[in-house]
Amino acid sequence: MTHMTGTTRTTQTPPAGPTTSPAGERAHTVLDSPIGPLTLVAEDGALTALLMEVNRHGPRNPDRGRRHDAVFGAAAEQLQAYFAGELTEFDLPLAPEGTAFQQRVWEALRQIPYGETRSYGQIATSLGTPGASRAVGLANGHNPISIVVPCHRVIGADGSLTGYGGGLERKQYLLDHERRVRGDLLF
Repeated sequence: MTHMTGTTRTTQTPPAGPTTSPAGERAHTVLDSPIGPLTLVAEDGALTALLMEVNRHGPRNPDRGRRHDAVFGAAAEQLQAYFAGELTEFDLPLAPEGTAFQQRVWEALRQIPYGETRSYGQIATSLGTPGASRAVGLANGHNPISIVVPCHRVIGADGSLTGYGGGLERKQYLLDHERRVRGDLLF
């Protein structure tokens, strides 16, 4: 699993199996999900993007490379297990592109336990920058690997749902799904 640090991209050797593409080649696939189609993009065997059909802050026309479904075996299996309520933590090689601060925020997002939420202020404080709630919100909104890097788990200080690149209805679905799996919601 990749450990995101202050560098612009970090990767680790991907696990064996059909999850690699030729060196330097981008590849993509599109998966169906309960929240609509998900486009996964990888380079050098690491996931660089997970985009929703609606992606407010994502790149308009990112270089997705050629379609190569076999590259995404592990990611597809883990996403399927996540939506089935059988997986609560992803273990995939990641290589999100972003600034040093964005990388720190995205790593902090990965520390939010499944089914729980944190406010932008709590994330800022955990990074040692308590006055940076707005900057955390901007970095959160530019997370290129949604769901796997759980930006949906960040809410307003008053507990309200606030902006989500994939739309608030998807954010609500993901939070409710995780709480249901944990047994926090009664239906």
